[in-house]
Amino acid sequence: MALKHLAENNLIRFISVTRKKDGLFVNFRINGIREGTTFNASISVDTAAVEVDLGDPLENIIEACAKMAVKSIQRAEFHFEGVNV
Repeated sequence: MALKHLAENNLIRFISVTRKKDGLFVNFRINGIREGTTFNASISVDTAAVEVDLGDPLENIIEACAKMAVKSIQRAEFHFEGVNV
């Protein structure tokens, strides 16, 4: 199966790791198309919420955060503000 355009694959892509005063965050971006709807989202995962040691290799930290991001996005329920659907 050949890969199509990124938006047609519903991929979560690693962007960066940022340190803020309240913690270390791993950042991802989602682009996708599902049933005619195009969506874009940013996800930041706090490393404190993931069971990793900051002494672990960076690849392991990113992978653990990615798994948490996928689980969170899959079970998320979105609602439009002010619209009863």
